[in-house]
Amino acid sequence: MSHYDIGWDAIIMLYYVDYHMHLEEGPYSFRWLDRTNQAFDHFHPIAEPLHSRAWLEASYARMHTRLQRGAYDESWLDLYLQEALRKGLREVGIVDHLYRFRETLPYFERHLDIGDSPLGRLQHTWLHQVCTERMEDFAAAIQAAKSRWAAQGVELRLGLEADYFAGGEKDLESFIAMADWDYVIGSIHYVDGWGFDNPETQFRFDQVDLRELYGRFFDDVERMINSGLFDIAAHLDNLKVFNYRPSEELLLPYYERIAQALKRTNTATEVNAGLFYRYPVKEVCPSSSFIDVLLRHDVPFTLSSDSHFPDDVGKYVADNTLMLQQRGLAEIATFHQRKRIMRPLATSTS
Repeated sequence: MSHYDIGWDAIIMLYYVDYHMHLEEGPYSFRWLDRTNQAFDHFHPIAEPLHSRAWLEASYARMHTRLQRGAYDESWLDLYLQEALRKGLREVGIVDHLYRFRETLPYFERHLDIGDSPLGRLQHTWLHQVCTERMEDFAAAIQAAKSRWAAQGVELRLGLEADYFAGGEKDLESFIAMADWDYVIGSIHYVDGWGFDNPETQFRFDQVDLRELYGRFFDDVERMINSGLFDIAAHLDNLKVFNYRPSEELLLPYYERIAQALKRTNTATEVNAGLFYRYPVKEVCPSSSFIDVLLRHDVPFTLSSDSHFPDDVGKYVADNTLMLQQRGLAEIATFHQRKRIMRPLATSTS
């Protein structure tokens, strides 16, 4: 549903969008197999008894097909469309992480800690597990699907989520020029070469001064915004992913700096539900008080589930859209060919 009642003689219609979701991501573990099989079950449950031999054979058959067809298979993408229709989404943006593309491997090898240390060896292994696709294949798959989605009443947009590293701007410019993106998301997943949102590297939080860490993180977020490379600055406070953070009062000055940078550069941000339903912090990005600061500075917002599987498409978008509407937001940011288009967040029908 894309509306809610406000009385006997009127209905408010909300404009639901999800501008940050992913088609597939490694590492290709047994956990990945199980999670992918769960996604299939959401759309096409297997009739055989759970964990029976017949169930396992049916699961194996469809997972074998999934792997054979590859990350950007049309039938997998169509599951995203099914869920978008179910959730009443009007526009959907699908992105892939920059580190998924083989063309970008040297960029990450330069900026990540992949040296001969426990962290470096772990991140070296991870990088080569996930950097398996070609950018042109991803872009072609989304472009080819646009007309199919439009025929069902959903606008599909092609996006890129690009990890920002200070000093890497020239490389990012060249990557962004490789395809006709509708929008480009800038994001920070690393501080000093450390991938802080990887559960296997969580131990590093106990080895650092949190106030200094957050200072370096927000310095990078501000640099990313000031680069002017991005249409959307993603999940602005995702460093909180495992609940390691100073008090909110200590973070408020950083929130002000980031809001001012977004306003100054005319860059949008998002309410991202990913940390709320996938990580220990159980909170959206940005935090409630951070959202208040951003709204006070009139920063444009879009909405995202940050889903990595089709059954999570649109997750909590309705809740977060209503939250923004109740806080006074009147328009939502959408994108087409690197142009931002502001849509009315809510319309009233009598």
